[in-house]
Amino acid sequence: MSAGQGGHDFRLLDALEEIKGISFAGNIWRVVRSQRSVFDGSRGSGRWNSSDLEVLYAAQEADGALAEIHFHLSLGQRIFPTRIQHTLYQLSVKTGQTLHLVDMDALIALGVEPSRYGEMLYHRTQEIADAAAFLGFDGLIAPSARWTCQNLVLFLDSFNIEDLDIISEEDVNWAEWIARNRTPS
Repeated sequence: MSAGQGGHDFRLLDALEEIKGISFAGNIWRVVRSQRSVFDGSRGSGRWNSSDLEVLYAAQEADGALAEIHFHLSLGQRIFPTRIQHTLYQLSVKTGQTLHLVDMDALIALGVEPSRYGEMLYHRTQEIADAAAFLGFDGLIAPSARWTCQNLVLFLDSFNIEDLDIISEEDVNWAEWIARNRTPS
């Protein structure tokens, strides 16, 4: 693959330039460790950010946000660490030019393997997000890998954080959430 400026794949840049950014206004949910600001971005690399791109992850459903954090807290644990305190925030948000990757077909067209989307193989999705940020999108909307909903990922270098307001917040009761969402074996 040919690399563009900053190491971006020219074909990926061309494909993303064909997608018109949308504005999004609505409610989203975000889970953060208690005592941490809801407006702090992700500090490491994740599905939609390399370590060079600071993002704020959220979901369009409360359970989507909770499922994502639950997944990561469960990794390598025989017993879920229920004593870690988290807060679930409902936020209102307004975006300007957001890349909307409607469904898995949109991701497949950009080189994402659908059968591996739920795995922690982030290289291609990170490339997509880096290229989208490079092109001036303020974030992206894409299917959640953990819940049947859409996630919103805001690129904090180009998103106006003043367009994000807290509607409500509540302590997360992990034991209750796990019991409510336990799948029968």
